[in-house]
Amino acid sequence: MARIILGLGTSHSPQLSIPAEQWSLLRKKDEDDPRLDYQGLLRRAKPDIAQELPGHKIQARYDACQKAIGILGDVLKQARPDVVVIFGDDQHEQFHDDNMPTFAIYHGKSLPLVRHSGRNPAAWKEAEERGWAETAGPYAAGADLADHLIRSLVDDEFDVARCNRLREEIGVGHAFAFLYRRLWPGGTVPIVPVMVNTYYPPNQATPKRCYALGKAVRRAIESWNSDLRVAVMASGGLSHMVIDEELDRATLDALANRDREKLWSLPRQKLRGGTSEILNWVALAGVVEPMEMKLVDYIPGYRSPAATGCGMAFAYWI
Repeated sequence: MARIILGLGTSHSPQLSIPAEQWSLLRKKDEDDPRLDYQGLLRRAKPDIAQELPGHKIQARYDACQKAIGILGDVLKQARPDVVVIFGDDQHEQFHDDNMPTFAIYHGKSLPLVRHSGRNPAAWKEAEERGWAETAGPYAAGADLADHLIRSLVDDEFDVARCNRLREEIGVGHAFAFLYRRLWPGGTVPIVPVMVNTYYPPNQATPKRCYALGKAVRRAIESWNSDLRVAVMASGGLSHMVIDEELDRATLDALANRDREKLWSLPRQKLRGGTSEILNWVALAGVVEPMEMKLVDYIPGYRSPAATGCGMAFAYWI
């Protein structure tokens, strides 16, 4: 039977793919973002927020993020998985409000090239210059495992959508492309994208349901009649666009302590926008429940006096 040999959790913020001195570009975006009450955030920001913003501190955090990505990449390559299952959120890349499943699995035979979708052009330019955006695709997809997951999850009473084509103008979504762009540039390991609607109401998954999905995915993998080695990954998070260190640290503590009830009770009112990507980590927690977590780093990547940014985390389970 197949064997789960590794779990991985990583943030995928654009702050990871532009140099520290360009984090200010995202700060300017925050100031004008209609989704944010920037002036209100300024008034509510912690009194010592200015201490988080000197250039040397931003550079140190950027460097720490790059080091953590390198460590996760080394762990992944050394584990030599035959296929990687990735929990990630779809941000109107494959699905829109005319058809927005809570859970969907891609079971096509290959993954189209990663393309620039118009989001975060500064991050894309930097990624191209550093070779992070290069693709050798189309990549192989783990179609056999994907088919098995779909059948097993349906038997486990999960209503799972499926798709065997991706939008040609987008290609594989940002949450899944991060493995090839940053963790394993030049890698060709097949992946199985498991798309979780963390963002868009009214049918966002709950923390408890995500955890149950993870446990069902583990059962499915372990029942797969194959001798392949499987890694499972969560892509995204933690808190953003406004950093909530208390929520981030509570999530990481619950993950480290295998405290599923604490994960189930994460406040849903806080799991909105980018912060909702924490749900991908909750799904992973269900998979890696018997495994031990190794926290590589947690970096609160502040980029403005309104406490906007991304709480970036990197961890693995063995």
